[in-house]
Amino acid sequence: MSSQTVNSTEDIFDSSLNLEDTHYKEGYSEGYTDGLNSGKDEGNQVGLKKGFEVGEELGFYRGCIDVWNAAILVEPTCFSSRVQKSIKQMDELLCKYPFSDPENESTTDIIDSLRLKFRAICATLNIRLEYDGYPKASGIDNSRF
Repeated sequence: MSSQTVNSTEDIFDSSLNLEDTHYKEGYSEGYTDGLNSGKDEGNQVGLKKGFEVGEELGFYRGCIDVWNAAILVEPTCFSSRVQKSIKQMDELLCKYPFSDPENESTTDIIDSLRLKFRAICATLNIRLEYDGYPKASGIDNSRF
């Protein structure tokens, strides 16, 4: 046989031998593209949900601060100076929250400080007021595995 005949016979079988590798590469490429698109969609949905939850919690705190400040305007001595100072600090924390920059690293610190300050005010006032939107350590679900 001539070398040209041997090369043409090898070329015929090369495509058959590389079929699995070709399909693997095509499948990987299609899967990567589909995963990238669905990942962006899922990330968008998660971001929207998380943003709504944070906004709802911040709105709750804003409402509490506004009610407490209204009570102080009506009766300036209704809360101790310590509570009034804490309410003012909580208001300042809320004003410092970077609403237009959600990727700012200080958002977690500020929201944690707001939660802590809120609990401190409620404890000082001896009231049971809590935001139901975030998970509580005492409210662990009694799920069984």
